[in-house]
Amino acid sequence: MSIWGIVLGVLLAIVSVAIIVVIILQEGNQQGIGAVTGVADSYFSKNKARSIDAFLSRWTKVFAAIFVIFVIALNVLSKFGIL
Repeated sequence: MSIWGIVLGVLLAIVSVAIIVVIILQEGNQQGIGAVTGVADSYFSKNKARSIDAFLSRWTKVFAAIFVIFVIALNVLSKFGIL
């Protein structure tokens, strides 16, 4: 295995762990529960775009895109025998 294979493999492992951590940190989507308890329109739910949930959601998409790019790069490099 070449140095590129090792570097991409390590980066892929790091991004994989980052995706797992970011997904675990996100809150569940429980919109129906608020209507039962009477707090359907809270201040937190109105400002969700600025919350930590929105931040984690954005980073989930970023890490997922990086993950896909690394997987494709590893497959292309192995197909051409560079790895």
